[in-house]
Amino acid sequence: MAVAAGQLTAEAPRATTQEIDDRRLGIVGAGKFGTTLARAAVAAGYDVAISGSGPADTIALTIDVLAPGAHPATTDDVLGHADVIVLAVPTHRFRELQPDLFAGKVLIDATNYWPPVDGDDPELADAPEGTSTIVQQHFPSARLVKSLNQLGYHQLEESQQPDGAPNRIAIGAAGDDQLAVRTVMRLLDHLGFDPVDAGPLKNGVALEPDGSPIATTYSAEQLEKRISQRPIRKLSFA
Repeated sequence: MAVAAGQLTAEAPRATTQEIDDRRLGIVGAGKFGTTLARAAVAAGYDVAISGSGPADTIALTIDVLAPGAHPATTDDVLGHADVIVLAVPTHRFRELQPDLFAGKVLIDATNYWPPVDGDDPELADAPEGTSTIVQQHFPSARLVKSLNQLGYHQLEESQQPDGAPNRIAIGAAGDDQLAVRTVMRLLDHLGFDPVDAGPLKNGVALEPDGSPIATTYSAEQLEKRISQRPIRKLSFA
């Protein structure tokens, strides 16, 4: 779903609670993207717990092979492990989770609506301000940030670059809680990407892919222009 940058408003996200600065990460979803992200996060020095749809022992071998160093866990254990959680399930399955599950957590919505997997879902297909606004409505007490959804799992692993690299790829973070956005931007930087503050959660529609088999990549300046005509803050986490 493409939206011209000029159609996006320049509202400043509100700040609530606190910014989180630690190296613990939880991932809900042990599919290809979730395990790739777990592997990348472990390599970046994060203590990662990851859950699938059932008991931890059902994914233990998968995690041992595909994300060595990460901890297979139940979703409840993931929530106890970290204050920053990545939602990495097929988009429609967010409705299977309790609305208060992520209360107070920084919840990174890394999902994208894809009809071959998610089926015909008019609510998601027609969301004028992006699917993350629907996810936020379902999890009203979560500090939700749209991010980590711009790249496929292969690109996520193959595109990491050190800070200052001239060809570093940018990933946006859109949310209505400014401190949660900053927390996610720090994670993006540690993972090897240029973090770009994309503004309020409804700007996340500009981060959603257009359905192409290979996601388009952007520099920080290119992504900034896509999101809005105004300059977007890019923060340093050195």
